[in-house]
Amino acid sequence: MPQVAKPLLHGFSARGLWQAAIQALVLEQERGACFLLVPVFLSIGVLAYFSLAFEPDWTPLLGIIAVLGALAWAARRRYLLHLCLLALLLCLAGLAVSKLETWRMGTRMLGTDITVRLTGRVVTVEDMASGCKRLTIDVLSTERPKLRYQPQRVRTSARKLPADIGPGSEVTGLVRLLPPSGPIRPDSYDTSFASYFGGIGASGFFLSGPELSAAAGPASTGARIGAAIEQARQSIADRIRHSIGGPEGEIAAALIVGVRAGIPEEINEAMRKTGIYHIISISGLHMALVAGTVMGLMRGLFALFPDFASRHPVKKYAALAALFAIVAYLLISGMVVAAVRSFIMLAVMLVALLFDRSALTMRNLAISAIVVILVTPHEVVGPSFQMSFAATAALVGAYAAWSDYRASRLSSGMPPKRSLPGALAHRFAVMMVGLAATSVVAGAATTLYAAWHFQRVAPLSLVANLAVMPIVSIIVMPFAVFASLAMPFGLDGPLLQVMGKGLTVVIVLSERIADMSPIDAVGLISAGSVALATVALVIATMTTTWLRLAALPFAVASLATLGGARAPDVLISEDARLVAVAMGSDRIAANRPRPNAFTIDNWRRALDAETVFRPRQLKDKDIGALLGEITASTDRSGKEEGFACAEKLCLARHPSGALVVQAPDMDTARRACAHASLIVIEDATARNPCRDRRVAVVTRRQLAQKGSAEVLFVTSDPELSGRPAEVRFAIEGSYRPWHDQRRYSREARGLPPYERKASGTKATAVAEEELGNVADKPAGMAEDIGGEAFSEEPAE
Repeated sequence: MPQVAKPLLHGFSARGLWQAAIQALVLEQERGACFLLVPVFLSIGVLAYFSLAFEPDWTPLLGIIAVLGALAWAARRRYLLHLCLLALLLCLAGLAVSKLETWRMGTRMLGTDITVRLTGRVVTVEDMASGCKRLTIDVLSTERPKLRYQPQRVRTSARKLPADIGPGSEVTGLVRLLPPSGPIRPDSYDTSFASYFGGIGASGFFLSGPELSAAAGPASTGARIGAAIEQARQSIADRIRHSIGGPEGEIAAALIVGVRAGIPEEINEAMRKTGIYHIISISGLHMALVAGTVMGLMRGLFALFPDFASRHPVKKYAALAALFAIVAYLLISGMVVAAVRSFIMLAVMLVALLFDRSALTMRNLAISAIVVILVTPHEVVGPSFQMSFAATAALVGAYAAWSDYRASRLSSGMPPKRSLPGALAHRFAVMMVGLAATSVVAGAATTLYAAWHFQRVAPLSLVANLAVMPIVSIIVMPFAVFASLAMPFGLDGPLLQVMGKGLTVVIVLSERIADMSPIDAVGLISAGSVALATVALVIATMTTTWLRLAALPFAVASLATLGGARAPDVLISEDARLVAVAMGSDRIAANRPRPNAFTIDNWRRALDAETVFRPRQLKDKDIGALLGEITASTDRSGKEEGFACAEKLCLARHPSGALVVQAPDMDTARRACAHASLIVIEDATARNPCRDRRVAVVTRRQLAQKGSAEVLFVTSDPELSGRPAEVRFAIEGSYRPWHDQRRYSREARGLPPYERKASGTKATAVAEEELGNVADKPAGMAEDIGGEAFSEEPAE
């Protein structure tokens, strides 16, 4: 009798239901549910640590852990209390390992923009789609000026790179370094967080150089090994690009060696919009396809020797070969975080096969999650970890249910006999149904996380995955493996050509399906809704009895609270230069004619807007005339369609009637105090110039200290309100280690921008010319350096 029907035997009485629940809980415990919850409670502790508004001290943390450990030992005979104390102890253990990782990283972060002559050792070189080169450099020394607190590793871009510079080379050049920026908006992707745990202390671009420098000393053994691996990766990537060419060659290089910076952005966007971007990011899919291809080849090879195969455990030999293959794939792919996590998950499953255990089990998934959490706990707060483990858990649970169903069907009778065409058709139908089921299950498990992190969904992901995944699984990845095996013998050319043809079809399909996609941006999602959905997912995937029905109320509550997040009325960048106002009807207004594309796209999706209005430049009006025209207008519905700017003062009317002003300095802002509801001053030395407390004023110094801001107008008519607009900054509370560098910038200290004295040197002239060319887009340069991390997503 099905487990779901058991409570009905006890009637609908509370006592009968309670007894049935106790019996089911005992059965779940016997089946190992307690172990499956270990990574869940560890993750709760990790999330709690990174959500704190302050940095906890070691002494009270270790003291509480010791007390809880003693209490758990003392209560070991009281089973329920013992389990509760262990769960709380695991939460604190997750908090402790997170703090340990933060202390262990200790990344030195640059505090302010600076131009310096840098000498360092190249770690990686990547080709950008724009034609520039992106270098990751271990800093050896700095001069003019010599930095007393220099970062250990930086990421820079260069327009040109000499042919003799590669991984392991020691280079020097004049570099403009920028400190890692904070969140683009509150509760969004934090570049400084990713940089801190990635060991990157600054980003920037070369003003002159880079060029080879004299040897500064012998490199360590680890550095030489890393350089040799990177040189091999670059050689393989160049060989792939030369053999295939075009965007197909860039995608092939991304799939084989993990070098994906050169993929054109329009192709990236089409794949994100159709929900198939996971095929580019090396993750569990690629690891599984590589392992499956190698295991298939080995099993086929052993089948040629039936006598040997009948006397030896060839399945274990094939699993061992697959394990070595994914180790090599991990090394050659650059060991990015998503690939490392996927390697751990698949390695656990292959090791299980070596010991005659089932590979696809929730227990193996739990072991993988525990390893990842203990090694890199900061990944728990990222979308890649959340989406990959959610998808895998859902797929493992669905596979287990399907296996039970198939076993019950096979026990009832023999499968029908089919002819060869019928068998082939049946296999094809099973494959397509399997792909559809995989896409539906994984999509259902990850859609809410994608909407939470990226404010976008892929409504046609099922169609896209059904169209693309057979090509990727049957042509692209197997021939990638064949080409890799044939590359040392120079026989990879034809195999890469076949792979390239498959990628051509993938690109065409993704672009056509993207053009048909009805929606993309979905706006902000309630954090409570995501938490409820996570609880529902945990219950549904980790229980095996009728208790999984308890996931339904949480799932319903998640859907009911989905739209609980209120979108901000105004968004302000952390340098005070870019301001966006929500104009209603899927429109936002920006105060700059050429806003940073990465930032404005993020804001557009957060506000669920399709149209961005550029400002109107009114050169024939002064500030007084502009203020008079805006304030005298009786039309307070926001139909001015965005900002109007004159003499560097920009004004926009929010649909509520609130007047938003962006001013270059305090004196200019003072003239708008009588009319504005919100004033943004692009000057770190400015103070609040308005006596009226109903006017909210945000200065560049505040933004430098607390990060980007969002503004909510309190009432429908702020001019009649006794309170100013509500301003919320990205960084609340005391600084955490990944934000501590903010206190040292000139803007955070209320100082004016540094002005370099003319020295007449050629380097200074080049620096001034280059800085003049990029004066209007420093954030864009930073985006080219590190912005791709935001769009790196779902790994599974």
